[in-house]
Amino acid sequence: MKDFLFFDLDGVLLDSMPYHAKAWILAFQEFGLEFTEEEIYLHEGAIELESAKTLFLNKGVEPTQAFFEKAFRLQKRIFKEKFSQKIKPFPEVPELLQELKREGRTLALVTSSSEEILREVFPENLKNYFEVILTGDKVEKRKPHPDPYLKAKDILRADVEKISVIENAPAGILSAKRAGLFCIAITTTLKPEHLSLADIVAKDHKELKNLLLNGQRQ
Repeated sequence: MKDFLFFDLDGVLLDSMPYHAKAWILAFQEFGLEFTEEEIYLHEGAIELESAKTLFLNKGVEPTQAFFEKAFRLQKRIFKEKFSQKIKPFPEVPELLQELKREGRTLALVTSSSEEILREVFPENLKNYFEVILTGDKVEKRKPHPDPYLKAKDILRADVEKISVIENAPAGILSAKRAGLFCIAITTTLKPEHLSLADIVAKDHKELKNLLLNGQRQ
């Protein structure tokens, strides 16, 4: 398997997406807009106006940059106040990271979340497994643009063919593929049909572990 593994955060390492979705739903309600969790999941990681615009156009709203920035600030505040303390890693994650490091893999964390949110939700003891931690506020363009994964690749001086990306959402998968990287998707938030751009889809963390450690599916 690949020497370099680039992990997304929310929905891959952390069981956090239901809480992010709830915060977005509550924020949008303040503007008179109703969204379902699946609608939020389909646009996960696409947290810039350009990439999230269709979310609003589907509701008959033409969003301005000022509107989107205000909604984003509100979502972040709601998430921090109501939900951030509830976030935990998926149960299989600590052991998986430990085993990957034991095998000599180089790990990177590549997320659209800000450094501020990462500090709130990501356990300190897990940060030590990663050679690179790249948050969304450290790149010019977030996912679905290729910039986050290209930057991680450049920092580690890794060859494209030696990298696998682990994602759970269309924007992240598209970011990885635009960067020319192999991508494994996991169905923590969306059904496989929404993850079809990935090279492989794992049904759960057990299957993901099998793929990353043994190159096999269940």
